[in-house]
Amino acid sequence: MKETNSQSSVESKDNETTHFGYETVAKEEKVAKVAEVFHSVATKYDVMNDLMSAGVHRLWKRFTIDCSGAKSGQRILDLGGGTGDLTAKFSKIVGENGHVVLADINNSMLNVGRDKLRDKGIVGNVHYVQANAEELPFPDDYFDCITISFCLRNVTDKDKALASMFRVLKPGGRLLILEFSKPVSKSLSKLYDAYSFHILPKMGQMIANDSESYRYLAESIRMHPDQDTLESMMEKVGFEQTKYYNLTGGIVALHRGFKF
Repeated sequence: MKETNSQSSVESKDNETTHFGYETVAKEEKVAKVAEVFHSVATKYDVMNDLMSAGVHRLWKRFTIDCSGAKSGQRILDLGGGTGDLTAKFSKIVGENGHVVLADINNSMLNVGRDKLRDKGIVGNVHYVQANAEELPFPDDYFDCITISFCLRNVTDKDKALASMFRVLKPGGRLLILEFSKPVSKSLSKLYDAYSFHILPKMGQMIANDSESYRYLAESIRMHPDQDTLESMMEKVGFEQTKYYNLTGGIVALHRGFKF
């Protein structure tokens, strides 16, 4: 078990409070506050993803698919899947005998994802579920693979969510967490901070008419556990053979763990 970085601890010592970006809020308030953010950005989510990452998010997601080991006939959970980029890929891989669940706590994001995938003709083996990652409404040992992309940092109780994912994953199955993380060099970190706190909110205002939501997104990234801390959290709930891959200099990391 690796040492945790105290700077990356996202839960307050007071069990009744947590972080919403840099703000300390009551735990029961965070879900509603996060919901407001994603209700606001849902319709511009895909456009902003392309602009914010200059399209590189597509490469990060492709790498996630490559690491998933997904096969024909499997059950896949795309948790916090939003507008369905990973679900679309998994739907083709698992085929008509497989099953992909696109789950998100935010109904605005889920609706955008459903409309987008249906417009692409993706039906039949995809189902949509509004669900809280901390209390997944699925049977034990159900999914062959779970992916959660750019979502875990918004979850109030991350340990509880990881335990819930572990429960619904089949023995031999794998969890993949694609999330913004900590740049590996100080120079990149400084550039990334300047971009996140000065340019990103302005882009959010211009494209989505919402600078505050994108300021929250930047803050939430800084409050998320670093690479080693998140790996330790995965191990704590039972995941084995854990590993992470730094992408784009650690701006994003893909964590992988297995259930045995």
